[in-house]
Amino acid sequence: MEETFKRPMGKEVAVKGEDYTMESGKVVIASITSCTNTSNPYVMIGAGLVARKAAALGMDRKPWVKTSLAPGSQVVSAYLEAADLQKDLDAVGFNLVGYGCTTCIGNSGPIQSEISEAIAEGDLVATSVLSGNRNFEGRISPDVRANYLASPPLVVAYALAGTLDINLATDVIGQDRDGNDVYLKDIWPSTQEVADLVQATVTREAFLSKYADVFKGDEKWQAVDVPDQETYDWPSASTYIQNPPYFQGMSSEPGTISNVTGAKVLAILGDMATTDHISPAGSFATTTPAGKYLTERQVQPREFNSYGSRRGNHQIMMRGTFANIRIKNEMLDGVEGGYTKGPDGSQMAIYDASMAYQDAGTPLVIFGGEQYGAGSSRDWAAKGTALLGVKAVIAESFERIHRSNLVGMGVIPFEFTGDDSRKSLGLTGDETVSISGLDTIKPLQEVPCTITMGDGSVKEITLKCGIDTAPEIEYIENVGVLHYVLRNLAKS
Repeated sequence: MEETFKRPMGKEVAVKGEDYTMESGKVVIASITSCTNTSNPYVMIGAGLVARKAAALGMDRKPWVKTSLAPGSQVVSAYLEAADLQKDLDAVGFNLVGYGCTTCIGNSGPIQSEISEAIAEGDLVATSVLSGNRNFEGRISPDVRANYLASPPLVVAYALAGTLDINLATDVIGQDRDGNDVYLKDIWPSTQEVADLVQATVTREAFLSKYADVFKGDEKWQAVDVPDQETYDWPSASTYIQNPPYFQGMSSEPGTISNVTGAKVLAILGDMATTDHISPAGSFATTTPAGKYLTERQVQPREFNSYGSRRGNHQIMMRGTFANIRIKNEMLDGVEGGYTKGPDGSQMAIYDASMAYQDAGTPLVIFGGEQYGAGSSRDWAAKGTALLGVKAVIAESFERIHRSNLVGMGVIPFEFTGDDSRKSLGLTGDETVSISGLDTIKPLQEVPCTITMGDGSVKEITLKCGIDTAPEIEYIENVGVLHYVLRNLAKS
């Protein structure tokens, strides 16, 4: 999760061309997003009423706050329009930007460049507040280090206040047009106000109308040229979607589980290395492997979009795996981001190191701490790990779903036993790892592991195999659940 916001130390940085300064704690992104909150008309109407009362007093969002409204359904727009609240939300900056995932997955777009420069100059802890359910590190914006979740009415309130270094219950959040102090209580609607508007505007007819042609799409969708054929004709030049390599070289019969021999370490991660650290999410720069891939294909940076929008292209997604800007690989001292030691010992992007190791036929392992794989972005956290050539993940403990997903992609999870851990073993990433006993593996079996340290010394440890059930043995034999399902379909 994002680091807890700490009260600023008073450092202020001037913003070029503006009459305000930036300091830690200021909100630079405030978004009402498409997650569960926008399915609740009471909080959406409540947000509109907060905006109406604030606008009536002459209040507006602070000028450094980038605001947006992205409901999950057009029905939200229908009842906001019926309640005449959209114009009030517009008045304080919460204009409709679309429907669907936006800020939570890094699609807020860049903040004003001068504000970004001020944040970087002062090494400030800029903040965001959003009404979604995702606030993991690096997802929201590369300029924002602390992200917070709030209800839609509170998102509006924080945009008006412009800072998280405030007690909304007691502190002044702004001034009206006459310069009088305004508190949250002055613009907060009553329960009855909200209920009356919901009763009057949230109707069955609105849902029937908006969903009647939900699969029809707009003019752009209808204008897409679709070949009249049963299978998809993968366009080789597309940077958004490519034929995934999961079934390349697949045989008709499953194989056997092989021991891990002579594996090198791709990363050593600490406690709570989440799937949102592992999986590609948010925007990315031209200097990243994904950015370089697109630049080489004449895609301009302003058209990069985000990892989430390009999840149909494994070339982008595998380049973004373990590339979170806040991830910390303990193989490197004081370095944030998706870097590791390559085969020659030099620092390089994890993707580039993976490709070099795979070209040499060298298997890879990852070490982790407690609760490895907690988080939300689970599918590509496992897919990307497998595509990077990782054969095993060895951690102190796993989040249960990510453990299962690793198995489903043919990657074997292992847990340390006894008092062993990455720290107690003194791992640096220079080790060579071999795990035996896998050719006769049983669920939850303990197996021997040999770690050859960088200085040539050898440590023998025991690992607990994270294959929990007999069917999961079959998944690994099939190199993943995709192969397992396809082979069974072919046989039937």
